[in-house]
Amino acid sequence: MYKIISIFSCVLIMAACDVTSDNEPDKDINPKVTGTKFGISKVPMEEAYTALKTALNNNDQIGIVAEVDHAQNAASLGKELGPTKIIFFGNPNLGTPLMQKNQLAGLDLPQKVLFYTMEDSVFALYNSTEYLASRHALGGEQNLTQISAALENLVGGAIQNDLSSSFSQSVTANEGIETVTSSQDFEATYQSLKTIISENENLSILAELDHQANAQSKGLELRPTKIITFGNPNLGTPLMQESQTIGLDLPQKILVWEDADGKVHLSYNDPEFLSMRHQITGSETEIDQISNALQNITNAAAGNN
Repeated sequence: MYKIISIFSCVLIMAACDVTSDNEPDKDINPKVTGTKFGISKVPMEEAYTALKTALNNNDQIGIVAEVDHAQNAASLGKELGPTKIIFFGNPNLGTPLMQKNQLAGLDLPQKVLFYTMEDSVFALYNSTEYLASRHALGGEQNLTQISAALENLVGGAIQNDLSSSFSQSVTANEGIETVTSSQDFEATYQSLKTIISENENLSILAELDHQANAQSKGLELRPTKIITFGNPNLGTPLMQESQTIGLDLPQKILVWEDADGKVHLSYNDPEFLSMRHQITGSETEIDQISNALQNITNAAAGNN
């Protein structure tokens, strides 16, 4: 079970299948996000979401880390967004070996599934293990096969339908990952990062996860590795209004990790990479603002300012 330091929000996955059904949408609205698997739900979104959450809660090897209702967050700002929810969950027995091989895999862990509605069709979307393997150089890691099967079973069962893969599954190693090296030790870096985010009135910390502590709870070893998830709906909502699928990569997160040489790093997803991944072309102002904010936050936490 994941040890959760704090939680305030939300879920992922997309859609389309090989069978024909009354509610199957035209192919042009199927998600086209590199490195994902998706399915069209045969049941209403809340029913599918609840079914997945129930299945996760019934598995004592899995812990739900956070849930975020992107549409509700948008509404709180007086903005409109179609039903869009994400749920984060993990199994340290399966995730830890991936981070033992490459700690940067922690940037895409725990697992997450996005649910959203488009043109009366409900989609479920999540990152494929092929994406994780290519992005974090995890080829040959046996746990990936088990993770893939578990995700297909959980999501397919929730939406009561088959799953499909996006047109492209692979990216280059470390693609879209920005890393800053800290001049401070691990704990000082992390606490500095948390303080900077907490003191910014535009940001809300949604969850904190100690990957090392979770590994130790299962008798596994892992170098210091923590991730903090935080968001700003004022900037994230316009992106999802253009492409709901980017809700899979929101809220923002920063991974703090100590390498084998004792050097400490802060890593995050490059907003430009995310905009290309989700075919966002009309939100340059928001992308630039997010990029600048992440650069400033990580450099300050690293003691580089």
